[in-house]
Amino acid sequence: MTAPAPTVSRSVMLVVAHPDDDAYGIAGSVALHSADPGFRFVLVHATDGSGGDIPPGFPATRESLGAVRRGECRNAWRALGRVPDRHVWLDYQDGEVAEVPDGELADRIAALLQQERPDVVATFGPDGITGHPDHIVAGRATDEAFHRVRADGGAVLRRLLHGALKASTFERWNAARVRTGRDAWDPNRVYHLRGVPDEMVAVEVDTSPVADRIVAGLSQHRSQLHVITDHTRSAADWQRTVGRECFVMAWPPRNADDPLLHDIFEAL
Repeated sequence: MTAPAPTVSRSVMLVVAHPDDDAYGIAGSVALHSADPGFRFVLVHATDGSGGDIPPGFPATRESLGAVRRGECRNAWRALGRVPDRHVWLDYQDGEVAEVPDGELADRIAALLQQERPDVVATFGPDGITGHPDHIVAGRATDEAFHRVRADGGAVLRRLLHGALKASTFERWNAARVRTGRDAWDPNRVYHLRGVPDEMVAVEVDTSPVADRIVAGLSQHRSQLHVITDHTRSAADWQRTVGRECFVMAWPPRNADDPLLHDIFEAL
């Protein structure tokens, strides 16, 4: 007799633009909940990252990079120890998400939300964390889809989160870059990190207990390691970097005196 499928007690859908966006945005929270048989994780990628950088000597071509990065993404979640229960590739062209006809991306994400009805939806905020146009458009379309589906009266969709970097962390990282002779991140430039005011962060998850698993996953994105991390960073430094995940509460509205939450499902 086939064992019954476990009852889903908490679920999250993450919508991002490229492979590796997911490997740091919510990977720690997934790892922390990975042993829960009622946990469901749905991952949506707008593109396969085929327009990304190809470092000198890396065994990929412009034509093959998308397939390579899909494989790296699968390997990353296996290395972390918890693969998505459902993984959807929307197959848009990397770097051209902003050219998708108005409403089309939101329509496709809304259809997935209607099917899944997750408790929590996570995506990029208006800053895209790096200002990447694909990030910003994917986040905006997800927000539109979330509010549309939530308004239809169906179950769940209790929380919408935007991944974020705290301004205090951004400033600390920039100071370290300058001390070691590197250029500071300029938040006015595309592809450079940018922070949000600390008081805007509503959820801050301590992911240090699973930092080794996050780094194991990130390390599988071999084609983009030169973008993800500095070659001078030690394993211990890298683990400290991924020891926190921060989110802005895009919905429901948050009051200034609401307590800081420490888990993406806390207080639901």
